[in-house]
Amino acid sequence: EPTWALPEPARASLAAEAGVCAYGPNAGLPALRAALAAFHGAHSEEVLVTCGSEEGLFAVAQAYLDPGDQVLVPDPGFPAYAAVARLASAEPVSYALDAARGFALDADRFAEALAAAPRAKLAVLNHPSNPTGGGATAADLARIADLCEARGVLLISDEVYRELHFGVRPPSLREVTDRALVSSSVSKGWGAPGLRVGWLVGPADLLAPVRTVHAFAVTATAAPSQRAATALVEHSDRVLMAARQEVGVRFEALRAAWRTHLGSDLHPPAGAFYHWMPLPPSALADPMAFCLRLRDEARVVLVPGLAFGGGGRAHARLSFAARPEQITEGVMRLAPFWSPA
Repeated sequence: EPTWALPEPARASLAAEAGVCAYGPNAGLPALRAALAAFHGAHSEEVLVTCGSEEGLFAVAQAYLDPGDQVLVPDPGFPAYAAVARLASAEPVSYALDAARGFALDADRFAEALAAAPRAKLAVLNHPSNPTGGGATAADLARIADLCEARGVLLISDEVYRELHFGVRPPSLREVTDRALVSSSVSKGWGAPGLRVGWLVGPADLLAPVRTVHAFAVTATAAPSQRAATALVEHSDRVLMAARQEVGVRFEALRAAWRTHLGSDLHPPAGAFYHWMPLPPSALADPMAFCLRLRDEARVVLVPGLAFGGGGRAHARLSFAARPEQITEGVMRLAPFWSPA
């Protein structure tokens, strides 16, 4: 999670809280929905404010899935996607990412998985990806959207890392289809995970059943958090630019430490703040044991790639969201364990 300070617009909003602290509308405060609609090029009725993006994903699964349905999820991919499917008594079905393109979204692999999933009801995309940092092209997004629409499969794109990009801003699913959902939150690009404010954007008819689940699950997202999120979104230009600068400084700290202690260069991901590290050959027999050894002996915590699916077995996820001095120290500690022997 971000380790830079909560941006000033949110701090000022929270400091100004006074008077009655009411529930607010189930779908979100009108000012926040309007700000998010403007940001995404949507209408306010196409925005549902949730308690972080994960609550939104959970509500979508509960609204649309029946026992025995299938859900397409990326492999490697964020573990919550398969979890919310199982919580709805559905079956997660994985599709592979393109390792040759930095684990980018691969429409061909997606098409193969979709064809092999006759009970598919929902499909989840994530770009830039957690854990790989891999991106997506507009062409791949468009093809996947067409495939899902032809099959009657609801498509949702988790774009929570989209604003933490390196170079060109990644495309959004909203640029290629108007019959899908996009999920995001203030947790990453806007640097405010503790506010627990996320949202779904999409056609009002697709959001209607999701809003019902959301209302019964949480009533509404906390009003003070929503007002702080409104301030962040209304000041997106400077807040997001500052966040990208913070991530850039952290990546350069990682790159410099990598050159010094491991003797090679790194290339930035499409987005997010993860380095998807190939494990040394000596670790491949038991990646979990290797990562536990790093934790206990080097005092460095990496997440083994297996946590994100079988496609991650040969990798580990390193977060470079930490402070630059922590990144430098961490790489120095783990370097002795990266022996090819």
